[in-house]
Amino acid sequence: MPTEPENAQPSSGFSAAGVGRRRALLAAGAVLAAGVGAAAAELTDGGRPSGRTAGRTDAAGGPPPEAAIPFHAPRQAGVTFPQPAATQLLAFDLPQASAAADRDVLRTLLGAWTRTLSSAVTGPPPDPRLRGAGTARLTSLVGVGPALAARLNLAVPAGLADLPPFPGDRLDPARGGGDLLVQLCAEDRWTLAVVGELLTSAARTAGAAPRWAQSGFLPPTEPGATPRNLFGFKDGTANPDEGAAKQWVWGPPGPHENGTVLVYRRIRMDTAAFAALPEDGQNLVMGRRGGDGSPLTGTAEHDDPDIYAKRPDGSYVIPATAHVRLTSPRLDGGARMLRRGYSYDDGPGDRGLLFCAFMRDPGQFTRVQNRLAARDALNPFLEHTASAVAYVLPGAPEGTTLGEHL
Repeated sequence: MPTEPENAQPSSGFSAAGVGRRRALLAAGAVLAAGVGAAAAELTDGGRPSGRTAGRTDAAGGPPPEAAIPFHAPRQAGVTFPQPAATQLLAFDLPQASAAADRDVLRTLLGAWTRTLSSAVTGPPPDPRLRGAGTARLTSLVGVGPALAARLNLAVPAGLADLPPFPGDRLDPARGGGDLLVQLCAEDRWTLAVVGELLTSAARTAGAAPRWAQSGFLPPTEPGATPRNLFGFKDGTANPDEGAAKQWVWGPPGPHENGTVLVYRRIRMDTAAFAALPEDGQNLVMGRRGGDGSPLTGTAEHDDPDIYAKRPDGSYVIPATAHVRLTSPRLDGGARMLRRGYSYDDGPGDRGLLFCAFMRDPGQFTRVQNRLAARDALNPFLEHTASAVAYVLPGAPEGTTLGEHL
């Protein structure tokens, strides 16, 4: 899948002329809450939380305290709030004893998770180790997998389905899928470890079983700048703005308008082989310049790539196999997805991208990935090793529980 698709960017928070460029890509974490209004209030022109003003200190001379990101809101905060530095993804399976029994497990578990996630942000902490967790900018999201939705006849969007197989996939079932998917994000891994442990304990108590877990991270990035992936390229430049997100990311008016669909891909990157390419060769593979992130048809990072521009000899300036060209919204009716990815490093020979993208229609990802699988010049350097799809539930306003309308 795209490491830098032109139809989305990896941070949270919208990236457009009126909203600002998001915080960074590739480093780790996410969990629930907060509507678009609250999200907009949290963003500065640099796409960073307003409480993280560069250089500001409190009266004691230390960094300023950061307000906790609200948990109770119409939408879960783990989708559009600026990305914290770390992430933890957790997947769980229900026992499949019977539809009635699994419904009871689901109801019990979502209630327990709601209480844990809410108290982790607003207090009192559900665990003494979480004192001050709110200052870690903890966010979260909880989603339901297609198989569970079908098995229990849950009220999810009609198009929710697992992805089809793609050429070149080498998926490990033990690293993907799942009845329930949680993404936690925070500025430190300590918070993620403790909250993840609490959620896993609640799942086991309710009767669910852990399926897989994956950690990720973002690189240090200046406020307002686009972070780089492990290929050294800026990753995620064109997330939809708030208006476009209403059309392409969030559900249509009705029961799903505060929900969205998450597509997750674990993509191993051959960083050594890519680094061996000459600089011009890397740029042609990507369709962008590695230095400033500008498209080959432009001079600045956020210039719109002209995928139809040609040289005097008739060849495309951005090659027909360039990653940016094949992920262009122009090839998909203008459709865009909201990227919120992270890097991972699981040891020698296993590092890459945790591709996380949000969209109304998961068929959009399928169309883009089919183009990439067929001719992307980046394919020799990528290996897709895990995949998951989940319906990200609407948020839980005060006094309610996640998934009440399932």
